[in-house]
Amino acid sequence: MGGSEAGDDSKDSKPKGNRGISFLDFIMRIVAILGTLGSAIAMGTTNETLPSFEQFIRFKAEYKDLPTFTFFVVANGIVSAYLAVSLVLSILHIVMSGARITRVVLIFFDTVMMAFLTSGASAAAAIVYLAHKGNARANWIAICQHYNSFCDRASGSLVGSFIGVLVFLLLIILSALAL
Repeated sequence: MGGSEAGDDSKDSKPKGNRGISFLDFIMRIVAILGTLGSAIAMGTTNETLPSFEQFIRFKAEYKDLPTFTFFVVANGIVSAYLAVSLVLSILHIVMSGARITRVVLIFFDTVMMAFLTSGASAAAAIVYLAHKGNARANWIAICQHYNSFCDRASGSLVGSFIGVLVFLLLIILSALAL
C-alpha cells in the first residue's frame, strides 16, 4: 500500500504543476491579445497627409493603400479574436488541470494562428523595410523620409505582432509540457 500511496502523491503533484502552467498560459494569452490587438489598432489608424505646392493636391499615406498592411491588420484582428475565445479553454485548464484533449486542440490552433500571425507580420515587415530603405534596382524610393509618422507607427505596430508570435511559440511549448 505504501507504494501506491507514493504513486498517488505523484499524481496529485502533477495537476498542481499543470495548474501553474495553466495560469501562466492564461496570463500569456492576455499579453498576446494586448500585443496583437494593439498592433491591429496602431496599423489600422496609421495615416499621414503631406502638403504639396498646390493647394488642391495632397499626398496621403494610409494602411489601406498597401494590401500587405491590410492583410496585417486582418491577421492581427483574427488572432486577437481567437486569443479572446481561447481564454475560455485556458480558464478550463486552470479549473480542470487534467483536461488533455482540449490542450491538444489548443496546441493545434495555436500553431495555425502562430503561422497566420507570422505570415502577416513578416509581409508587413518587408514593406516597412522597403519604405525605410527603398530598392535602387527596382527604382523604389524610400518614402519614410517624407512620411515619418506613418513609417514610425507602421514599424511600431510590427513590434506587438512579433511579440505575439513569440508568445505563441512559448504557449505551444507550455501546452506540450503540460501534456
